[in-house]
Amino acid sequence: MAPLRALVPPDAGASILDNRPPNRPRATMPDTIRARLLLLMLTVLLPAITAALYIVARTYESEHAGQRQNLRGSALAMAQVIDRELARRVDVGRALASSYLLTGREVDDPGLHFLHAWTSGIARDLGGWIELHSATHLLLDTRASAGAPAQPHGSAGFRLSEVAQVMPLDTSHPDAPQPPRVLQPVRRADGVLLNLLIVLPPQLLQQAVDRQQLPGNWVGTVVDSNQRVVARHPGGAQFLGRLASADLRERLTGPDNDGAFTSVTLDGVPALGHYSRTPQGWAYVSASPREARMVADLPTGVVQVVAGALALLALAAGAALWVSRGIVRAAVSLKEAAQALQAGAPVLPLQPTGIVEFDEVGGTLAAAAQALGNARHDLERQVTDAVERTRQAEQRASQGQRIAALGRLTGGVAHDFNNLLGVISNSAHLVERHVAAIPALQLPVGVTLRAVEMGSHLSQQLLRFGGRQPVSPRPVDLAAYLPGLRELLQMVLRKEIPVTVEVLPGTDPVRIDTSELELALINLALNARDAMPGGGRLQLQARNAGADEAEGLAPGRHVLVAVTDTGMGMDEALAAQVFEPFFTTKGLGRGTGLGLSQVHGFCVQAGGTARMASTPGLGSTVTLVLPACTVPAAGALPAPVSLAVPAAATGLLQDVHLLLVEDSEELAEVTALLLQSYGCRVRRARNVDEALALVAEDSALQLVLSDVVMPGGRDGVDLAHALRRSHPQLPVVLISGYSAALSGLVGFTVLRKPVAAEHLVATLAAALRGAPAPP
Repeated sequence: MAPLRALVPPDAGASILDNRPPNRPRATMPDTIRARLLLLMLTVLLPAITAALYIVARTYESEHAGQRQNLRGSALAMAQVIDRELARRVDVGRALASSYLLTGREVDDPGLHFLHAWTSGIARDLGGWIELHSATHLLLDTRASAGAPAQPHGSAGFRLSEVAQVMPLDTSHPDAPQPPRVLQPVRRADGVLLNLLIVLPPQLLQQAVDRQQLPGNWVGTVVDSNQRVVARHPGGAQFLGRLASADLRERLTGPDNDGAFTSVTLDGVPALGHYSRTPQGWAYVSASPREARMVADLPTGVVQVVAGALALLALAAGAALWVSRGIVRAAVSLKEAAQALQAGAPVLPLQPTGIVEFDEVGGTLAAAAQALGNARHDLERQVTDAVERTRQAEQRASQGQRIAALGRLTGGVAHDFNNLLGVISNSAHLVERHVAAIPALQLPVGVTLRAVEMGSHLSQQLLRFGGRQPVSPRPVDLAAYLPGLRELLQMVLRKEIPVTVEVLPGTDPVRIDTSELELALINLALNARDAMPGGGRLQLQARNAGADEAEGLAPGRHVLVAVTDTGMGMDEALAAQVFEPFFTTKGLGRGTGLGLSQVHGFCVQAGGTARMASTPGLGSTVTLVLPACTVPAAGALPAPVSLAVPAAATGLLQDVHLLLVEDSEELAEVTALLLQSYGCRVRRARNVDEALALVAEDSALQLVLSDVVMPGGRDGVDLAHALRRSHPQLPVVLISGYSAALSGLVGFTVLRKPVAAEHLVATLAAALRGAPAPP
């Protein structure tokens, strides 16, 4: 920033000592101390206030997102309640309809007495009542007393139904709407049909809605299969039987079982809402007003932050004015003393001004200049500190967005990169098959395939860095793997913190995802670095765990990986909380509290645990206890991939009809040529819809090879499941460079782009035979 001297006019000293007007014209802006202090105050405070308002705006957006999520959760929960209440009555109706009292040749008076007592107890448990109708009479009503005679139907239009159904609210009666009912037909031994009605009073659903304790301005509505209101908050019985709004009825009759919407409530209030539909066609609708004021929606803490920022701005302005008035008063005193000195008059003792510098240098301009220099230096430091704090606050606010954007970027780059590698790899294999007899081309083709392999490893590193790599545990020999991490950990730490790695002889292998272990060790190294600001040592040691060290875990052998630092340590109470999510001992903004939580989650997912031992002033040790693995473990580096295509592979796919589903035109073309060189008859599709249409029309297809990530609403996993249902005998092999949809996929063979030609052919041949995929 500009030094403070730039804020003081060059002739300020002369104007105090000399009454002659300066030669230069006066600036248009008032050139006073008061104006400059106000400008400086605004320069310092406005960036901080701007950052605070940005945080307020983001908080407001977050609150609205949370409100929409709450609307959806409320709708889904109440839809399940409605479904459960209707399903209970359907089940009860089926059970009663199968009773020998109803399916016999007649229902005598003793039978009716017993049936009345039985159904009355069921009705009390369900709430509501149960009726039994013949074609002409109401035989039983649990609201009436036992032994009441059968009542003839008052309406000549009464008809028995032969179909079980959930009947919605009936608004055709002139007196009052008839409540919803579950109807179960009963056919007796003599062929006479009865109807069993289990009534669901709207009051029961109204009580369920009221128990939600919705906010005062929220609307919760139960709608039957005719889109009529059965229960509502607020309003209750006032809205019973009314039709839902036209746009909401259109959504409720559409294909989606739940979704968000904007509409106008029956009260005439614009609202944002969410609906969820039950299998019986009923629905629950949650809504909240859309035109709520921003301040009313903000949390109290956010409103207090805004009010505090405005109060701080007003206080700073007042303080600047107050300070400037004292400075001007002191400057006038010095000017009067200088004029008296210039005139040769005696200088009277100055009245105390309240500013030490002015009081001490009342008769000497040199001391005044020195004081001004000291004040300038202090002000520059304070402004620099304020600007630095503002910059750090802005960086912290945007850090989470940058990390999320980086993860999406690396995932997208790796996907496109692997498609390009697939084109190069398949083209090289295709060239290799046709120029095998030309020695001069074998070397460049081999170099190209090795470069493809190196590019594939690079893309996997990108996915791991961006957090887009699915968990894939494998047996790992720690003696071969851990020493290779020393340089990585040393890069995380400073050079004054040396790293040592020791794996004791005989240490068992473990089955883990190496990327997760690597991330856990990096998190531990970062914590150790913060605990050793003055330097220290970090030791990584692995050995077999003793029986007492694996206490509380599943029986079997375990391996212990200990990370020890010589930092500040912590007391026992803090050490007991370090694995809790969001718990951190670092200052505000310096830690997320998720590093040690990831370490603990990794160990638990692997079947082990993590422990912390720490002593204040001596350091800390984090111990990872992992189950041992008896399967032969992988070393530090994967075995090289053979580039030669076995001669036996050339006949594995001869005359096989294969469907290739790939949206990348270049990759699809070269892959089809490669497969055709092995004798395949290839048909191509660009998306799921085209693939399903080709399978339906071409009965000769024997095998499907599909990419995972494709444009449109469905991907390769959706295609695989659809073919599994419609053509279970048709093998499907998936291939992808990156897809989150593959995480946890079971029952399908999955290849990773780019794939060697011999491995692709062997995998397709194994899928055709129904055999397991080759390793």
